[in-house]
Amino acid sequence: MRKMKNSGISWIGKIPEEWNVIKAKYIFLQRNERGNKKSLVLLSPTQKYGVIPQNLYEQKTGMSAVKLNEKTNLTLLKTIHKGDFCISLRSFQGGFEYSEYEGVVSPAYQVFFSIINIENRFYKYLFKDDSFIYKMNSYTMSLRDGKNIAFSDFGNTKIPFPPLLKQQKIADFLDYKCSKIDALIENLKARIEKTKEYKKAVITEAVTKGLNNDIKLKETDSQFWHEIPEYWQIVDIKYLFEIVKRIAGKEGYDILSVTQKGLKVKDISSNEGQIAANYSGYQFVYPTDFVMNHMDLLTGWVDCSTMFGVTSPDYRVFRLRNKKAYNIRYYTYIMQCCYSNRYFYSLGQGVSNLGRWRLQTPSFMNFQIPVPPLEEQKQIAEYLDSKCVDIDILLQNYENQITTLEEYKKSLIYEYVTGKKEVPEI
Repeated sequence: MRKMKNSGISWIGKIPEEWNVIKAKYIFLQRNERGNKKSLVLLSPTQKYGVIPQNLYEQKTGMSAVKLNEKTNLTLLKTIHKGDFCISLRSFQGGFEYSEYEGVVSPAYQVFFSIINIENRFYKYLFKDDSFIYKMNSYTMSLRDGKNIAFSDFGNTKIPFPPLLKQQKIADFLDYKCSKIDALIENLKARIEKTKEYKKAVITEAVTKGLNNDIKLKETDSQFWHEIPEYWQIVDIKYLFEIVKRIAGKEGYDILSVTQKGLKVKDISSNEGQIAANYSGYQFVYPTDFVMNHMDLLTGWVDCSTMFGVTSPDYRVFRLRNKKAYNIRYYTYIMQCCYSNRYFYSLGQGVSNLGRWRLQTPSFMNFQIPVPPLEEQKQIAEYLDSKCVDIDILLQNYENQITTLEEYKKSLIYEYVTGKKEVPEI
């Protein structure tokens, strides 16, 4: 059994007897060069993929990277070499990023590199460890979005320094184990996407064709609902719903936020996310009201509230004109179908790559949706409630497996980069 000693550092704890802890400034030096003679490719620091080219970021995430002005001189941006590390504006959340590429990054980032012989991959894992991130965050109580971790604070932090061969052995082991875990996680994510597509198809089929496959269908003039049962109608939203806006005038009510998992009560005490200076200008939401984030048709959502509270005055709140003549659950599925299939998105206006792609009121109110008889609305809603519960349980099971794997990966990294466990002999 290996002999252990106290490192004298709370977040590291005990380490193997042959390991040392030394200040980071004796291992790393900050790089303040401008431009890059090898490459002037603009790189983006990411929490998940490290420092990567912007086009690769867009390919992996499906989102647009922040674009620089066309007149920006890349030779004035900060140099980053392959093997360098980067402290980004999100490092307080996800640790330091490692670059496998040559290029330049924004001057807002801090770049550093090793000045002694080390295994960079060992420190790549250390700098993503939760206990290390927590230590970095301890240097400032006000650390939040847009604020950076100072390199000088990092430089004065003592970090593990195993013998070089141990660093290499640990890095090789973690590369192997983490690649296996990551493959399992990616497989589960693929299953989640496939299951979500199945759920979307089930809902779309039910709200457009009904539950009886033997019913004769008729063509419509709608570009979205091509065929519906011959006795259904296509009706403008304005004849079914009315938009309401009732300003609270005072604070003290539950704040309701629209998320893609439905309406949630916002915990404003946590100071997380967007916090308003005053909530008296928010609008009332009552049970059976619909709330729509019509400002972001790509990542926004719509849901029917079961709660009383207030929500952003920028959201669209609307309600059925006659709740007895129409089934609320059916119309919840219809509205969400329009989001998931991007029907509303196709009618939007604005700047989509900046998250401002809005559904204007006339476009919304004149949008047509299928309307079956009330009894059939109820049957469809009950069918989808039952079907979606089963699908959601499966999705949650996949999510739980991913969470378990991610927690296992974190504990694995911590145990090996701090020497709690020894790499097994293969």
